[in-house]
Amino acid sequence: MLDFYSTNSLSWDQLDYNSDELLNLHYGLIHVGLPTVVNLDENVLPNIKKEFLPKNYELCREGDVAFADASEDTNEVAKAIEFVNLSDKNVVCGLHTIHGRDNHNLTSIGFKGYSFASESFHNQIRRIAQGTKIFSISSKNFNECYMGIPSKDEQTKIAKLLALIDERISTQSRIIEDLKSERKYLLEQLFCLPNERVPKLRLKGMTGEWQKVKLCYIANRVTEKNKANTCNRVLTIAAQYGLIDQQEFFNKQIASSDLTTYYLLHKGDFAYNKSYSGDYSWGAVKRLDKYDKGVLSSLYICFRPNENVDSDFLCHYFESTKWYRGISEISGEGARNHGLLNMSVDDYFNTLHRIPTLREQKAVANALNVLVDKIDIETEILNDLQKQKSYLLKEMFI
Repeated sequence: MLDFYSTNSLSWDQLDYNSDELLNLHYGLIHVGLPTVVNLDENVLPNIKKEFLPKNYELCREGDVAFADASEDTNEVAKAIEFVNLSDKNVVCGLHTIHGRDNHNLTSIGFKGYSFASESFHNQIRRIAQGTKIFSISSKNFNECYMGIPSKDEQTKIAKLLALIDERISTQSRIIEDLKSERKYLLEQLFCLPNERVPKLRLKGMTGEWQKVKLCYIANRVTEKNKANTCNRVLTIAAQYGLIDQQEFFNKQIASSDLTTYYLLHKGDFAYNKSYSGDYSWGAVKRLDKYDKGVLSSLYICFRPNENVDSDFLCHYFESTKWYRGISEISGEGARNHGLLNMSVDDYFNTLHRIPTLREQKAVANALNVLVDKIDIETEILNDLQKQKSYLLKEMFI
């Protein structure tokens, strides 16, 4: 079906986004960033810096495909894109790509991209990909791959159907991102820093200063241990999922079989992970929502909200950045040790926070709960669309 052409080996350092003189497809964009069918009226490629322009190259044509020739994941080896609209731009294929063209006019525009995304194609690739930690293929490997090709009319209909689903998936993803951005904005407007008396945004009918309190005023430390080893669900904190079963998240249990020194948490309890990262520069606080109980390493600080605070309010508050100030005051830049913020439990429970009346707490929590529920519903719709696409990629190609 395809004839293959040479590609360049330019790295990201030799590319930028300052012109359209000669655009370059880097394999990283095939893995993350580009859709299956590429339309340069909508999608963006980097250009080659002038000092690195190659002397000889093959320009891509509409209908050409490019494969990523290497990946740590066998499901990602030979991941492909097809150029369906070059928008009169000059494009070449770059590092770790395989550039293919249907010179025999056997296929319709758009069909190849989806055909090479099908399960039947990738089942063949998984059998022939070479390597241990990094899996790779070459254009010669494609001699061992076979694909069914229907009439061009059917190809066009298949490509249009899958392109419509892709468009709907893209729209749904934007809906979710917009809702998440709205939530992120509201989290920073509806809560207070310790030195602020009222939030920047107030719900209708709410007045009065917010009370400055120590964490120990609104939460009690959880120190109950899993003494009899009665619970074997080891928890970990994940940014996207909160407190989640270690086995479920890592697909293996990292903790030892003796869990008697672990804290025993019940549904509704909170845990503070002192590990910091780019997204969580002062650690992360999450609530146990998914299970009735679980156990957690003693490296975490665990607590249970009391009658002075609404649990949902507290959960949303710890998704904001307003509590960072209190942590920064007891754990400066010099107090970081092996990826952990260095602080005592007493210092942590003496951090300062602002809370309103219980009535306002519940109102804020309810408003944010509605938004979270909306995000969850839209995410379910996205998951259903992605399942639909996967099903069609499995059943419509041979």
